[in-house]
Amino acid sequence: MSHFAKVEDGIVTAVYSAEQNWVDTQVDSDKYIQTSYNTRGGKHYDPVTGEEDSGTPLRKNYAGIGYTYDSVKDAFIAPQPYPSWTLDEITCVWKAPVAYPVDDKNYNWDEDNTAWVEITE
Repeated sequence: MSHFAKVEDGIVTAVYSAEQNWVDTQVDSDKYIQTSYNTRGGKHYDPVTGEEDSGTPLRKNYAGIGYTYDSVKDAFIAPQPYPSWTLDEITCVWKAPVAYPVDDKNYNWDEDNTAWVEITE
């Protein structure tokens, strides 16, 4: 079973788990683009361990409803989470202007101050 994103005017409107022959029977079959559940940031990950493996990544990221499909990059791109974040043109993943802290704490992004704020609750 594969996953296919239905793309209309460059936006993903649905994602289906289906066989290729089902897609081929759709009137608008050209709108269905295969996506890989195991692809993130242009890398393929093992579905059991979550570790990067030697599988073939497909279209940079797994598609989601509301994502865009960039046909030039052949990539699915999530909506921009915050105005200050920029798109990594290679991975097609949005990056904060400040790296996420590397410690055992949890953080939320504070767009007004363009900073990570520790969750203390």
